Amino acid sequence: METSFSANQAMADPLPPHLLMLQMITGTWVSQCIYAAAKLGIADFLTEGEKSCDELATLTKSHAPSLYRLLRALASLGVFVETAPRQFRLTPLAQCLRSDVSESVRDASILFGGPDHYNAWGNILHSIQTGESGFDNLYGMNIFEYYAQNPEPATVFDRAMTSFSNTEIAAVMGSYDFSSIHRLVDVAGGQGSVLTTILKANPQMEGVLFDLPSVIERAQPQIAQESVADRCQLVAGSFFESLPAGADAYLLKHIIHDWDDQRSIAILKNCYSAMADNGKILVIEQVIPPGNQPFMGKLLDVNMLALAPGGKERTEVEYRALFEAAGFQLTRIVPTQDFVSVVEGVKIK
Repeated sequence: METSFSANQAMADPLPPHLLMLQMITGTWVSQCIYAAAKLGIADFLTEGEKSCDELATLTKSHAPSLYRLLRALASLGVFVETAPRQFRLTPLAQCLRSDVSESVRDASILFGGPDHYNAWGNILHSIQTGESGFDNLYGMNIFEYYAQNPEPATVFDRAMTSFSNTEIAAVMGSYDFSSIHRLVDVAGGQGSVLTTILKANPQMEGVLFDLPSVIERAQPQIAQESVADRCQLVAGSFFESLPAGADAYLLKHIIHDWDDQRSIAILKNCYSAMADNGKILVIEQVIPPGNQPFMGKLLDVNMLALAPGGKERTEVEYRALFEAAGFQLTRIVPTQDFVSVVEGVKIK
């Protein structure tokens, strides 16, 4: 008997529980197939039209029969389509694996499917049984130390974070009004894509990109090319020590979720000490909703367990507790069209 796990059949004829569970169990097979296609740049080679598997194999320096097996599997999931025997073209899903589109997830596919993340998830049982990072246990250092010592994986990480930021910040800008802010510090702002986007939309604003020295060094060429470079100061340092002083708002996007409560409070307290009176704290994260409803943040939370030293996603109640411990009052949580929300707090004197 032939069994198909296609999405179309699953919608028309729901699978029995044991086959649905098997589909979930083999989820890593799907993610690794996508990783391989992203790494090889298949979608980019199909941008101008369909190509044969042999052509793609030549372009990607791959073994044609094996590449065909990969593409056939992905086509069965709606990623690519086989238009004729061994001939493939893009689908809407595959478009997202192009490197030249605004909503590209190619870099994210390479990051999450690559050996650093993949190996840490393979060590998830250690994390569950000990509460420790599976990554730390495997590599003998935390992921931030690892990136500081390994430039190539660090570049992959930077690109993936930038691709996330490009989609997330568009959703944030559509939901949150930054126009009342005169000076904004983007804490651990990476390559500066979030800050420069906000500055372009708010010509009255000045910005400070703050991150570790190695990150600021990588960000300098990118910021220099931006039209807002004259309003964007770059400062190197550690948010566990001190932050640039005097701004009226401090932005932390996907920063607090990297750390346990004690270190998160320490970061927030340093923001409190640096900011002007009546300053704002803006935390952009996935806020976990109550109940059993599906939400990306619930899986991201397990990813943080596997990879980050004490990192986790949090509920509204947990964010209120963090803010209060650091001297802030949580004023509102602004949802967006993305998975992230803006958690806003004000400085309590």
